[in-house]
Amino acid sequence: MAPYSKLSKEKLKNLKSDLEKQFEEIKKKGLHLDMSRGKPSKAQLDIGIGMMDVLTSESDLVSSDGVDCRNYGVLDGISDARKLLADLSEVPERSVIIYGNSSLNVMFDTMSRAMTHGFMGSTPWGRLDHVKFLCPVPGYDRHFAITEFFGIEMINVPLLETGPDMDMVEELVAKDPLIKGIWCVPKYSNPTGISYSDETVRRFARLKPAAKDFRIFWDNAYSIHHLYDDKRVVVLELLNECIKVGNPDIVIKFISTSKVSFPGSGIAALAASRGNLEDARRYMKYQTIGHDKLNQLRHVRYFKDMLGVYEHMRKHAAILRPKFEKVDEVLTKELGGLGIGTWTKPLGGYFISFDSMEGCAKAIVAKAKEAGLVMTDAGATYPYGKDPKDCNIRIAPSFPTVEELEIASKIFVLSVKLVSIEKLLNA
Repeated sequence: MAPYSKLSKEKLKNLKSDLEKQFEEIKKKGLHLDMSRGKPSKAQLDIGIGMMDVLTSESDLVSSDGVDCRNYGVLDGISDARKLLADLSEVPERSVIIYGNSSLNVMFDTMSRAMTHGFMGSTPWGRLDHVKFLCPVPGYDRHFAITEFFGIEMINVPLLETGPDMDMVEELVAKDPLIKGIWCVPKYSNPTGISYSDETVRRFARLKPAAKDFRIFWDNAYSIHHLYDDKRVVVLELLNECIKVGNPDIVIKFISTSKVSFPGSGIAALAASRGNLEDARRYMKYQTIGHDKLNQLRHVRYFKDMLGVYEHMRKHAAILRPKFEKVDEVLTKELGGLGIGTWTKPLGGYFISFDSMEGCAKAIVAKAKEAGLVMTDAGATYPYGKDPKDCNIRIAPSFPTVEELEIASKIFVLSVKLVSIEKLLNA
């Protein structure tokens, strides 16, 4: 079919009538489908169920460095777990501290520490009249929620195919000392799936911010979440690049096994320079005498090393890959060439980013909900929930089955078509 914008109003009205009939038929089915969040499916949770058997009452619960994991102590985490998460983060073991079950929690703690105590002797952000943070968009809604919670002003930075618009980033941070940091998801970014180029990483390492306590919050959420073995994206490791150019303190890296083992029971880590780690320890010792070492030991005994992790991630990919391909198949078949939407085709991660015609995203999400399909709120991928063009929608294919995704995708494309036609008829 020709692009909708080329059709006469009469043809659009006839098409709308046919589509509305299809939509009403689907509504009668009373479906309840969910593509709102990047939750692993039951099948993904099941592949790691053996982790529940590696520790029993008969197990030796002493780590390789002689720590009785049942007891207090070891603020940094047991050595075995630090080594595993360091390998996952592509940094030396000495650069890692193990936390609890969630990197989101570590990010919140890090922001909280900056607000109350500052970084490495700097003025606490909470004592300043105004603090700003750069937010590549579209981006991760929970990053924005943390920043908004602390009353920090968020500044949109366009996310390009190579990463954030670095011309804009460099200009803003160089001239404004109130800009204290930037959120980044460098590989298979949420929601677009793009990965940062080597040049982008090097430019981050060479940043010269006006604020001496500026920090890059480097969220490595999807560092090993490849969909295809033969199309693995490699992103340059930032901490080492920062050290090479004499700028080691500018980055704080976050990582976890939340979508590797169990989302609610993984292990998380912070990787950073010696100065940043010492700063974090001073704060942590008031929070805890040590995080859950039995869970750390459980992960190490189950995965053993990075080869074990990679083999496990291939099982995740085998479950996720057909889901992403099914969504792309339906979008391509139903929307290709119509000029009413574009979408990403990621090689990893958990999301597909869809851009509708300007001013249509909220209406599309609302329309899909009428037919029983719940999606992430339109606008969620922008600070304050305000997408200036009202066009971006995050699609999360991980939780439904492939069969459910086919139905959900058809509801979605029907919604896109109906809302787009309505916009064109009212133009």
